[in-house]
Amino acid sequence: MTGYYDIVLGLIPVSFIGGTAALTTLADLALSTAIPVAAVLAVLLIGHAMFVNAPVDVVAEESKHAQPSTTSTAAPPQSD
Repeated sequence: MTGYYDIVLGLIPVSFIGGTAALTTLADLALSTAIPVAAVLAVLLIGHAMFVNAPVDVVAEESKHAQPSTTSTAAPPQSD
């Protein structure tokens, strides 16, 4: 199953290379201008993946919400 971060990792080079190609052909920018502009788009994708939709530790979240066990390993009280 493809996750969010797999898509972001695929979009980084696509945005950099495709953005450069689009800016040089469609916007008629010089290559020395199109590369930094396309790089900003790739950096924005990385920033979104790191800070806006940050990865979480699923194991830590599950352990916080885990219910305490109702079974006890202690011996039952003895009657005298």
